Amino acid sequence: MEIQGKVALITGASRGIGRAIALELAQQGIKRLILVARDRQKLVEVANEIEAMGTETAIVALDLTQTIEINIAVAQLWRNFGQIHLLVNCAGVAYQSSFLQSKMPQVQEELSVNLLGMYNLTSLIARRMASQRQGTIVNVSSLMGKVAAPTMATYSATKFAIIGFTQALRRELAEHNIRVIALLPSLTDTDMVRDLKLFRWVIPMTPQQVAKALVTGMQNDSPEILVGWQSHLAVLCQRLAPWLLELILRIATPPAPTKQQPAEKLKTLIPKLSFLTRIHRFGDLFLSRT
Repeated sequence: MEIQGKVALITGASRGIGRAIALELAQQGIKRLILVARDRQKLVEVANEIEAMGTETAIVALDLTQTIEINIAVAQLWRNFGQIHLLVNCAGVAYQSSFLQSKMPQVQEELSVNLLGMYNLTSLIARRMASQRQGTIVNVSSLMGKVAAPTMATYSATKFAIIGFTQALRRELAEHNIRVIALLPSLTDTDMVRDLKLFRWVIPMTPQQVAKALVTGMQNDSPEILVGWQSHLAVLCQRLAPWLLELILRIATPPAPTKQQPAEKLKTLIPKLSFLTRIHRFGDLFLSRT
């Protein structure tokens, strides 16, 4: 895809991967970026940073779970700015817990934001792209859309669904000259994952690495963009030796949090956990460099 002179709409643009993609597209010379997220103040900060690079911006503070608001916003955007050439569905939420301790409000939020919000926005934009016979849609899934992760059952389910949704749209919208791409980063160092318990041996990527991989993938016309050597290794292992991947996941999965933990015991555990964490990180760094 030729980025120069185009207009892109990015959801989840106030932070993390969405913000990094917006900045990378600005560096690549895109004409205008429409930034969508719930936090207006953070959107303003990102917009100011992008406009300093010479790229036009428009911000839309929007909750993707609100169907009527999305319909109104898309109609206004198309009327005010004309055609949107690139849609990047990056907004998402994640909660980590054992399945037996999962809470329905969190499950519903993950399904509403990660799937239904993306589905609704994509349908509105894709119809307009089809009428003008031009467009690119990027759905941000995850390595967890290929390899399900324990303690992340609902999140994994939504990311698997995004892969299926993307594959179906790729074939269906091709006749309208619309490309549909799946972006699959592995664990990325963003605000969303900093509250999660990390899997052993997983080295987080930076949002900037993910953004650069997306731009390269679009230039190479890649239908699916796996980001990072860990993603490629995990998918390859799943295909060739699924039993081995199951064993690795069992060992690497962080322990489920316990509900009843005496305060005194927690105090004695904190120094030990800190020391063990340092050992794990040193081992991770040594293995990755080796």
